[in-house]
Amino acid sequence: MKPKLLIAELWGLGDLVIGSPLLRAAEEYYEVTLLAKPYAIELQQRLWPGVRVVPFVAPWTAFKGKYWLWRWPFATLGRVLWQLRREHFDFGASARWDPRDHFLLSLVGVRQRLGYPRLGSKYFLTHRLQRPAPLSHRYEYWRSLGAGLRLHLPPLEAIPVSPARPGRNVLIHTGAGQDVRVWPLDRFQGLVRRLRDSGYPVVVACDPEQRAAWQDLGERDISAPTSVNALLGLIEQAQLFIGNDSGPGHLAAVCGLPTFSVFGPQLPEWFAPVHPAGDYIEGKPCPYKPCSDYCRFAQPVCMTRLSEEEVWQRLQRFLHPVTPAGVASPLSPAA
Repeated sequence: MKPKLLIAELWGLGDLVIGSPLLRAAEEYYEVTLLAKPYAIELQQRLWPGVRVVPFVAPWTAFKGKYWLWRWPFATLGRVLWQLRREHFDFGASARWDPRDHFLLSLVGVRQRLGYPRLGSKYFLTHRLQRPAPLSHRYEYWRSLGAGLRLHLPPLEAIPVSPARPGRNVLIHTGAGQDVRVWPLDRFQGLVRRLRDSGYPVVVACDPEQRAAWQDLGERDISAPTSVNALLGLIEQAQLFIGNDSGPGHLAAVCGLPTFSVFGPQLPEWFAPVHPAGDYIEGKPCPYKPCSDYCRFAQPVCMTRLSEEEVWQRLQRFLHPVTPAGVASPLSPAA
């Protein structure tokens, strides 16, 4: 019988997708349960079918008001904790240096608990891991966690990605988890126009709340997926992805699409999508970067000062038949 492993990843879509290599590797040696937001159920069907998902929206992951305790769903919280406690997990792990994760693993009675201690959380862990170097990609936290679980994960540059679907579209997705990560839509519209003028077939997708703004800009054929499965449907029809530093970009990368990402308040060294043919442009300098999306200005200057022309020049390098990394471009203009 395989030992039972509980993995906690309670935050964003991108964070969870980056952990896919560990989840796939763990399936072989452990009976894996993943505690994550409900969209993990849709990801499970595509990325790690042998993982059991327990859906849970942790109230402390809210962007605002996370400690307004009178709004916490204590009945749901208690029910999930009781369910997990009855499982009698042999191992538990979190790839985040988050004391709340470590306390949760301890609270549900996991026997051996692995994580990166912070703010005294070492007392909740039985196996304390050394954090990777400060500028390490987020994947390295999953890789080190895998080593603690006796799982061998490939280095960042050798992560296997799915073969791309035979689509020809350039998929542009303009949404992001937080507004400060969104490059202005009128500049995205400029990229759409330039790409179409160059012969590239472009599909525009966005978050639902951006649909009206795109229609005001004159783009009528807009996709605004409201589920992971709907987003996967668009990805499967594309051969290239362009977007912000966001979950959809990470999902596109692991599904086989080279990605071009516009970064703002976060560091590409930490969060660039993992496709080996991917590229990005970094937002303008800011003394508070990285700011964890809590921008101190009326508008995120790291994004608003990044011009359409600058992004287009970098994107052209990405679209060229040979990328800077020497990898053949997957897409050429339509004949």
